[in-house]
Amino acid sequence: MVRLMMKVLVAILFCQIVSSQVTQECASAIPLCNNTPVNGGANGFGTDDFNGATSSGCLEQSLSGSIESNSAWYRFRTMASGQLGFNIGHDSTEDWDFALYRANDCNSLGDPIRCNFFDNSDMTSFIGVGEDPSGNATSVHFEDWVDVNAGEDYYLLINNFSNVNSGFSIQFTGAIFTTNPTDALDCSIVSNLLGSPIAACQGDTVTLDATTAGATNYEWYSDTGSGFSIIIGATNPIFNTMTSGIYRTVVTTPTETIVSDVQVAFNEIPFTDTVADETMCHTQNMIFDLALKDSEALGTQDPDSYRISYHSSQADADAGINPLPKEYTKNPGQEIIYVRTTSLANPDCYDASESFIFNAIETPLLTFDDEIVICEDTTGVEIGETMPNPSFTYAWSTGEVTPSIMVTQEGDYTVTVINSSNGIDCIENRTVSVQSSVLPSISDIEIDGFQTSNSVSILTNAIGEFEYQLDDGAYQSSSVFEDVPAGTHTVRMRDVFGCGEVEEDIVVVGFSAIFSPNGDVLNETWHIDGLSVLNSPVVTIYDRYGKFIKELTEFSAGWDGSFNGKPLPSTDYWFKLSYIDTDGNRTYAKYLQNHFSLRR
Repeated sequence: MVRLMMKVLVAILFCQIVSSQVTQECASAIPLCNNTPVNGGANGFGTDDFNGATSSGCLEQSLSGSIESNSAWYRFRTMASGQLGFNIGHDSTEDWDFALYRANDCNSLGDPIRCNFFDNSDMTSFIGVGEDPSGNATSVHFEDWVDVNAGEDYYLLINNFSNVNSGFSIQFTGAIFTTNPTDALDCSIVSNLLGSPIAACQGDTVTLDATTAGATNYEWYSDTGSGFSIIIGATNPIFNTMTSGIYRTVVTTPTETIVSDVQVAFNEIPFTDTVADETMCHTQNMIFDLALKDSEALGTQDPDSYRISYHSSQADADAGINPLPKEYTKNPGQEIIYVRTTSLANPDCYDASESFIFNAIETPLLTFDDEIVICEDTTGVEIGETMPNPSFTYAWSTGEVTPSIMVTQEGDYTVTVINSSNGIDCIENRTVSVQSSVLPSISDIEIDGFQTSNSVSILTNAIGEFEYQLDDGAYQSSSVFEDVPAGTHTVRMRDVFGCGEVEEDIVVVGFSAIFSPNGDVLNETWHIDGLSVLNSPVVTIYDRYGKFIKELTEFSAGWDGSFNGKPLPSTDYWFKLSYIDTDGNRTYAKYLQNHFSLRR
């Protein structure tokens, strides 16, 4: 390979130019400065920088018999710390590899810190470090980000394994270009008078500055693929161009002649086709795939060469910042989405002239219950939306068109709610099931007293779903309460659907159902146990005809089965129990089994 020395930066190929001079040797690695997009190429096997080695990291020998095959070397130095990556773009039909070395000397490269040698059977257009710009998060052609520190030197080998190439582009990425957008890579390593390769967009003007102290003459040459030709009339230190090519300046001073070359590449500016507005019915947690709009924006352009992004403002689209996620969570309402089409070879080349209206019409969100109970003592119940949206229309299966209706009978009632906008109907249906429920009622209460563990059972003739409560305890579905202490209590019964509640005050005491005053000292008297928990209790005993027989208090010894000193016959006797309630009134205890038997 022919190399131009004399303070000359050896030029690299444009993607469009495959016959121009390139370099393979590590020692002549092209210095890269800052985040300038680079268009390059490779031509020929060149010198074997690995001295016959069969591999370097993941790289293996190619068809050339050495590791390098149509290779190009670059070097750069970091001036910031953080994440660094790069994208190498190429024709999807070609097979490119790379190796990145952290080293400051070609004679001691060591093993690469990032390396990729996968074949391109999946026809991708990018290899590199960091993130695939095409959005393929699982690409095997991309290695992990590199964490760099300021002042580190790196060598990058780009290799064409297939020996068929139409060039490549390099675009640096990573956090260090966010924190240090103008000095992430050290420009002091570029000794070339005209600096590093320059990438611009079509229509831009690139200014080449060869100003040299003491210069007596300037000449400018260009090579657009057919060799260098002098540019007639270009004799100033500054030359402006709008054409891709390799430019050479020859500067004459009293002591030397300086020759310097630089590559200037103009990337095509993409265009954005008209993107149609989107109108649809909004659903809860709605996610819209913005990638579905990519083909509209690209039109006939190659999707491997450009990236489509979407933004919430024109300023963000122009700056290429804050892209909306492709899986976009859409809120109800209308908004403008701004579209940016960006060249992957040179992100400075973009078009953000198009936008589209994204209108998500609210699908009615129904907030009313779909199960309602009518209580038997009411004239009906209101079902449907009690706080309606005035923009919606309502249609019930009953023929009514109001947001809510009154119903008096059991059954299923269906409503259709419609929100119409821009010729689209967003519809939601709901069926309300109406059931009736009876009022609770207590028909009897069974008190199983005079036990170690007293129980209370609430009986009802009502058919429904009820809950029961003893005093201030929790409501329960069972109507039986166990371990009830002696004394006064309140029991409650309620309908689970809110159709009423009833309560009763009860007294839990104990007494024997049979007593036998026959002189055997067992069950000689009858009394009620537990009276001490009541306020001023009085027990009044009667015969079966209602004749008063005996009155007992909690302090009485009990009834011995006699009246006026004479024994009464064996039969059943009745009693009443009264006490002073919490309101100070004497009241009679209800639901006691108020009879017992005398046996002789």
